[in-house]
Amino acid sequence: MSDTFQLDGASIPFKAGQTVMQAALAGGHYIPHLCYHPEFKPHGSCKVCTVKVNGRTAASCTMPAEAGLSVESNIEEMNGLRRTLVQMLFAEGNHFCPSCEKSGNCTLQALGYDLEVHTAGFRHMYPDRPLDASHPDILLDFNRCILCELCVRASSEVDGKNVFSLAGRGIAKHLIVNAKSGLLKDTNIALTDKAMQVCPVGVILQKRIGFSVPIGERRYDQRPISAQALDDAPRQADASGSCTACEGTP
Repeated sequence: MSDTFQLDGASIPFKAGQTVMQAALAGGHYIPHLCYHPEFKPHGSCKVCTVKVNGRTAASCTMPAEAGLSVESNIEEMNGLRRTLVQMLFAEGNHFCPSCEKSGNCTLQALGYDLEVHTAGFRHMYPDRPLDASHPDILLDFNRCILCELCVRASSEVDGKNVFSLAGRGIAKHLIVNAKSGLLKDTNIALTDKAMQVCPVGVILQKRIGFSVPIGERRYDQRPISAQALDDAPRQADASGSCTACEGTP
């Protein structure tokens, strides 16, 4: 029998080894998040999934689920902090949603809608990071990077290529390409790589397919991120051995 903890007054069952985030999603309860991905070990870089656990804040993607925990997530205190984090991410990068190919498929944009972020909140920094269009099939727009590290981890842990990395510290931290020239054309990246699939914003784009799916008919145009994340959440196998939902993007 599964142990349980309380999330916003609901009883959430969990298995040994699950985090609060994993158990919540599997149980049909959405906790806002950006850098969490079910196929990678959580590392808590974005802090959007921060909750209150027994009165103290913790990242739910890394917090081990334990019996008897009292977790608060969908409260104004936490949602207010999440709105501030999302506003900071919009201000730190060049996110012009109406003209972005990722609009409607962008996790940051969808999270902004879900959290009702209506204003920028901060003065935009307008970073000047040159685009990399050197590769024949792939475009990189570094100005949109939110430092989630998903492409770094996917390229290293799944693709075994280490195409991407992060350099610098603090406000100067940024995404780079691991090539002597610093250009994507001088790497062995391929369109089929996992790194091509995990970017939550519009940094890594395949060329010549832009707007093939019209805005208005895209992932988060059809269903809000809170519903989509629950659809994608991994589920435990039922008695017949089948899984009630497949793994997907967060």
